[in-house]
Amino acid sequence: MRVRFEHGRPDQLKTLHPAYFAMVMATGIVAIAMHLHTVPVLPSVLFWLNAVFFAALVVATIARVLLCPRAFKADVKSHSRGVGFFTIVAASGVFGNQLVIQMSTPDIAVFFWIFAVASWLTITYGLFAVLTVIPDKPGLAEGLNGGWLVSVVATQSVSIITVLMLASGIATDLQEPLMFAAMVLWLGGGALYLWLMTLIFFRYTFLPMSPADLTPPYWINMGAVAISTLAGTTLLSEAKLSPIVTELAPFVEGVTLSFWAVGSWWIPMLLVLGVWRYVMRSVPFAYDPLYWGGVFPLGMYSVCTFRLSQIMDAPFLMPLSYGFMIIATVAWAMALVGLIDSRLNATARRAAADIDRALGQRDGRGN
Repeated sequence: MRVRFEHGRPDQLKTLHPAYFAMVMATGIVAIAMHLHTVPVLPSVLFWLNAVFFAALVVATIARVLLCPRAFKADVKSHSRGVGFFTIVAASGVFGNQLVIQMSTPDIAVFFWIFAVASWLTITYGLFAVLTVIPDKPGLAEGLNGGWLVSVVATQSVSIITVLMLASGIATDLQEPLMFAAMVLWLGGGALYLWLMTLIFFRYTFLPMSPADLTPPYWINMGAVAISTLAGTTLLSEAKLSPIVTELAPFVEGVTLSFWAVGSWWIPMLLVLGVWRYVMRSVPFAYDPLYWGGVFPLGMYSVCTFRLSQIMDAPFLMPLSYGFMIIATVAWAMALVGLIDSRLNATARRAAADIDRALGQRDGRGN
């Protein structure tokens, strides 16, 4: 038994994973966790770095649609990769949250709110419709993975940014119906988690599971209920904006605590499975864009625990939130190092190949 490390494969436009926007989600939530715990300087650095990530991924996605339409369409019809498009919604919501919470610029965040809502509607009903009607479908073992729970994350991210926008004074004329919509999204996201988690748990326990199957997005098992917890605490913190939410506050508080309890239950289980994958079965650590989907839940657990501690007046939870902020920061840094290493390794390989070709051409002329 040993832990192995390898160079990750470099990203290419044709094979760019639809879930790559999880990098924005991870960077954004780690920055927010640091901001809440009053870490100096670093939250601002991560905000501006995240703005670069977001812009680069938008440009890369547009270029992929134009230059690699076949690969893009194949992803839309893929049960295993298609759900990665939900990271676009969640990334928009998280970056919008950064604009409100870190930068105090709700007037700019409103554009990300609108985009998050529009993309959520398009991807939710467009992608699920496509995956429903295509004739050739994979089995449960091949087509279902933790990435499907990003649809829950996307739904809850829309709920959260909606409440934050209303609390910032945006769309005051529609305050009550939009708060109602945010609560409906929160409840709907919770129901979606229950549907999908039932299938995933069945996949875990009753179908063969290889180490390669336990990819980092399975941490979304925890992350999806962590963001559901955050959505619940966000509703409770702004319940005064809606008589309906105020009336249902005890119900919302109970369900929110239930979400947090489920997320907490998953953490030891995921750690045990990680030890089995990386230590006992020696699957190497090698950079993969899906690792960003494993960083995000760690940061989200820190943030949701922080907010839960405030809402329920439970200060004894603050050290747990602080600890996960540190863990999430370390995981984020490791993912970034892996990304840089994959690019440098690819550059070194290309340079070595160019040298070999040049030497081969010279030897050919010499002969």
